[in-house]
Amino acid sequence: MPDGLLLKIRDAFKPELFVNHYGSSEIYTFTIEPDAPAKPGSAGKAGLNQRIRVVKLGASDAAALAARGEEGQIIADLAGDEAFGGYWRRPEVDQATLVNGWYFTGDTGYMDRDGDLFVTGRVDDIMISGGENVSPVEIESVLSLHPAVSEVAVVGLPDDRWGQRITAFVTRARAVTADALDRHCKASELADFKRPRGYVFVKAIPKSPVGKILRRMLVAGEYETD
Repeated sequence: MPDGLLLKIRDAFKPELFVNHYGSSEIYTFTIEPDAPAKPGSAGKAGLNQRIRVVKLGASDAAALAARGEEGQIIADLAGDEAFGGYWRRPEVDQATLVNGWYFTGDTGYMDRDGDLFVTGRVDDIMISGGENVSPVEIESVLSLHPAVSEVAVVGLPDDRWGQRITAFVTRARAVTADALDRHCKASELADFKRPRGYVFVKAIPKSPVGKILRRMLVAGEYETD
């Protein structure tokens, strides 16, 4: 859930309890953040009977821990009662994701200085722009906080100079320009190399039936401009 949507829900419903639960069907509970609005974006700390680590991108060793604040792949301990035993008749997937008692989720994230987990996207969604690894979710969360942004999806488009050009596809809640959104990013804590180098205003963000952003359609040009 982007930070902007989370804060809109807080203001609209004023819930007494607003929990961010991060997990998967393979294991169910990874982490729990008991007060989501207090720390937008935080997935919290490991749930009961669970251990979570962030390992360096590209690592296949559960001991190859990423530093605090360093983005890596999230892995979860398989020893808990909620964990599955493996994929049905898919030994090649088991070999790639189940390593020495740890489940390599394919999700990217980092631990902050308090030990709280922040989920930033999927390994497959990482963009390489100017030699830097960039995940789209952090950029999307920053842009979602702009009052003129209704929805946003960020992808890397092929570029001769950057390798991939970070591009934000935006549906507008009201009139706004690319320059205004760029100024918003500059005023945030977003690192300069993560700022979008292009903006495309669209009528809708393509999504799957369960609401997941279909980034491949944006890369393929399958969208309608606004």
